[in-house]
Amino acid sequence: MSQLQSQPHSQPQSQPQNQPRLPTDTWVKAPWDQYVQQIEQSGYEKAKGYYLDGWMRIEMLPVSFDHGRDHGTLALAIGLYGVLKSIPFTVLDNSSFRKAGKREFQPDLAYYVGERARLIPNGTSIVNLEVYAPPDLVVEIGKTTIMDDRTVKRTLYEEAGVSEYWAVDVEQMEIYAFEMIERGSRRIDESQVLPGLQITVIEQALRQSREQDQSQVGNWLMGQFQR
Repeated sequence: MSQLQSQPHSQPQSQPQNQPRLPTDTWVKAPWDQYVQQIEQSGYEKAKGYYLDGWMRIEMLPVSFDHGRDHGTLALAIGLYGVLKSIPFTVLDNSSFRKAGKREFQPDLAYYVGERARLIPNGTSIVNLEVYAPPDLVVEIGKTTIMDDRTVKRTLYEEAGVSEYWAVDVEQMEIYAFEMIERGSRRIDESQVLPGLQITVIEQALRQSREQDQSQVGNWLMGQFQR
């Protein structure tokens, strides 16, 4: 994994004296136990944690307005499509998925679709991937992290068994959508887990959100989806 590099970044000041400080917002090599100790410390409540085969990444960067707006627009678009097309789904926002000792991810959006829409029971904290299947669709929204979203996280989701992955470029308003296939993934123009949903329609909604409020964007989307 040539993209994984260790570079110093700022750390919360509440870290115990006897715990070595690890950089955030980049991939660093660390055993599973050290990753869990760090992500569970006070000061990391809003952090997002990722782990893949001995490498960890904890994201502490604040979420920008652009990221937050696109997050809302994507959730609106996918939700409207599911409702109008009568596709059962459950969306999870910034939830944790874990296979202890092996991998963890906390994507911006994750969807269980169809028969698996009610798979995860109420009261679940971290979704245990030893017990439950991974989500059908995962969405990562990136501005400063987009290259990582398109590369290392893509590998993470391939190995986790996610069916479809979208990496959303906030600045270019472009969606890199991938269908996961055996030992890899390939770019797609139409969602496979939400049949008939064209990726270009969602990209157009992102562009319109720069000039219109989300109610206006939602009205436009409903017109597109009802054709």
